[in-house]
Amino acid sequence: MAAPGPGEYFSVGSHVSCITCLGQRLQGEVVAFDYPSKMLTLKCAPSSGKPNLSDVVLVNLAYVSDVDIISDRTETPSPLASLNFSKLVNRARAEKEDKLSQAYAVSAGVSVEGQQLFQTIHKTIKDCRWQEKNIMVMDDVVISPPYQVDNCKGKEGSALSHVRKIVEKHFRDMESQKSVQHSQQAPQTQKDTALSS
Repeated sequence: MAAPGPGEYFSVGSHVSCITCLGQRLQGEVVAFDYPSKMLTLKCAPSSGKPNLSDVVLVNLAYVSDVDIISDRTETPSPLASLNFSKLVNRARAEKEDKLSQAYAVSAGVSVEGQQLFQTIHKTIKDCRWQEKNIMVMDDVVISPPYQVDNCKGKEGSALSHVRKIVEKHFRDMESQKSVQHSQQAPQTQKDTALSS
């Protein structure tokens, strides 16, 4: 069967097969079909091989050479699962705040090391923000440039101790990454030197 003509459509729940302009055969269950744009959404077998997952593929029918209906669904499909809009709104707000925080740090001229430290702290403690070039953690701890353990200031206690441990671990991890990268580059430099001799 060729792409649908006027008045034809694909039923949600039908199983179809098509060949893309790249010669790839796609086969899956119709999730959605938009006639005006000729866009077909298919739920296909997972490329990851995990049985509890599916790949969702958008197919522009203008770029397929063949579309076959394997099995047509005649009964009404079950309703879609409801979405938790408040959870989605909260997630979108948190993502926006994160992006704005990153943009602020760049515009304020914060060093790359400071930005990386902020991201590391934010993964563990969500209550952190920028105050000019300083990192404010839980309104109890201030980390000023150059963002080392000695630059963590605040009331002595568990909060300050915890933040210092995060900062210390962050820089220890950064150093170990640098040493791994350096050790991987050293053999290449030796090979280049040997070849040029």
